[in-house]
Amino acid sequence: MKINKAKIMSALALSTFFAASSSAQINEGMAINGWSMEQNRSAGWQLAQHDRLTKSLAKIAPQRKGTVDAYVVVIGLDSDPVFQKESAETLNVLERRFGAVNRTLRLAAGAADAPQGSPANLATALAAIAAKMDVKEDVLILYTTSHGDKKLGIVYRDGNDGLGMIAPKRMKTMLDELGIKRRILLISACYSGVFVSELADSDSVIITAASSSRPSFGCTPGNDWTFFGDALINNALRKPQPLAKAAEEATGLIDQWESKMKLDASNPQVSIGDETGKWLTALEAQMPKGETAKVGRPALDTTFE
Repeated sequence: MKINKAKIMSALALSTFFAASSSAQINEGMAINGWSMEQNRSAGWQLAQHDRLTKSLAKIAPQRKGTVDAYVVVIGLDSDPVFQKESAETLNVLERRFGAVNRTLRLAAGAADAPQGSPANLATALAAIAAKMDVKEDVLILYTTSHGDKKLGIVYRDGNDGLGMIAPKRMKTMLDELGIKRRILLISACYSGVFVSELADSDSVIITAASSSRPSFGCTPGNDWTFFGDALINNALRKPQPLAKAAEEATGLIDQWESKMKLDASNPQVSIGDETGKWLTALEAQMPKGETAKVGRPALDTTFE
């Protein structure tokens, strides 16, 4: 049998890394690489997930030349019901607001009605969508909802069966490699401000639920919304107002709710690049004129049940 010395050395290097590194260093390194793990999954589950994602991606329409099309991806990376509920209604609101009919995809951990919301599926989905859009003309709108970590970014968890994480550097690498420059990133998670310094640029909009050093609120499993989701999606973006105005309204609402509950301020972050007006104006020109009704119980009423 031929011995593959390169593979042996790679395995030894990995073993040495784990032996010499602290758990914090290991976790951070895995997050940067978009690490995820599935366990106790049957072959049937794997096949069903593959089919579900493939069929969902096949339904996404190609771009229209000369039109700034919005492609919406919403992902709930944790199987707690609040993230499943939030991701489902968020897709409806963003699809309507940005005229993205037939150009949307929802991923949700543990959900029976969507492909799995995992780091691996997100990477596959973004690659497939990048192939359908004109990355020089169209816009990616990505909404993520989950728990967060100061260093690791957003966390993937499906009970005890799915684990993983996506760090800011990993998110940047994915989007840059796919050539997706025009992007609106809406990140609902504790400490989600860690994504701003890595991903903010002249052609991106980033709105996060909290600063890099603060938790956000409302992620109790029994809730219908997190504070961020309720304020930005269920309130501000249902109205025919510019995105900057919607962000201002949402951050104001969150501040009011936190003050009322005597919570430390989460300090949501908003970054709107100087060049975004070139495509954001075109997107918002087709915004529906009417306001839609809010859905679910307000996060403020249910946070501490």
